[in-house]
Amino acid sequence: MKYGYARCSTNEELQDIQRQIRELLKMGVPEENIFKEYQSGCKSDRVKLDRLIRSVKNGDCIMATEVSRITRSTKQLCEIVELAKQKHLKLVFGTFIVDCSIELDPMTEGMLKMMGVFSELERNMTSQRVKSGMQNAKAKGKRLGRPKTTAEDLPQIFYKHYPKYKSGELNKLEFSRLCKLSYPTLLKYIKLFEN
Repeated sequence: MKYGYARCSTNEELQDIQRQIRELLKMGVPEENIFKEYQSGCKSDRVKLDRLIRSVKNGDCIMATEVSRITRSTKQLCEIVELAKQKHLKLVFGTFIVDCSIELDPMTEGMLKMMGVFSELERNMTSQRVKSGMQNAKAKGKRLGRPKTTAEDLPQIFYKHYPKYKSGELNKLEFSRLCKLSYPTLLKYIKLFEN
C-alpha cells in the first residue's frame, strides 16, 4: 500500500500544499492515503506524521516529494529509516527511492542521511537569516511584531455593547459573546478602553 505525506510549515492561507498533493497523486498514492500537515518539519510530535507511521504495515511504501517534507531533523530521519528497516518499507522522496524490504546498502543509507543533514542545515540557515534580519530591523529602530492596539482600533461592536456592560445589563461573558470576542481579548479591550 502506498502512503503519502505532504507538509508545509505554516497554514494553508500562507503556504499552498496542493503542489505536493498533485505530485503524490502522480506517484500513485491514493488521495485518501495522503496525510496533510501544517507544522514545522523540525517538530518531533506531529499528529499526522505519527498517524502515518502507525498506519503503515510491513511492505508498505511511504512517499513524499522530498526528504524535507517528512522531516528537517536528522535524528528523526534516522528513526524513520530504522522503522522502515524493521517493517521492510519502501521510502520514496521524489526520485530518490530507498527500498528497506531488502538489506539497505551503506551508500544508499549514507546518501539518505546526508539529505537529512542538508535539510536540517537549510532550515537552520533560514532561521539564522530571519533572526539576523529582525536584529537588523531592531537596530534601525523598527518596531517588530504585531502593532500595538489602541482605543481607536477597537471594533464598533465593542462600543455598541459597552454601555450595556457598564450599566450592568450584561456580564463580561455575555458581552464577549455579543461581540464575538474571546474572553481574554474582551478583558484586554475593556482595560484599554477604560484607561
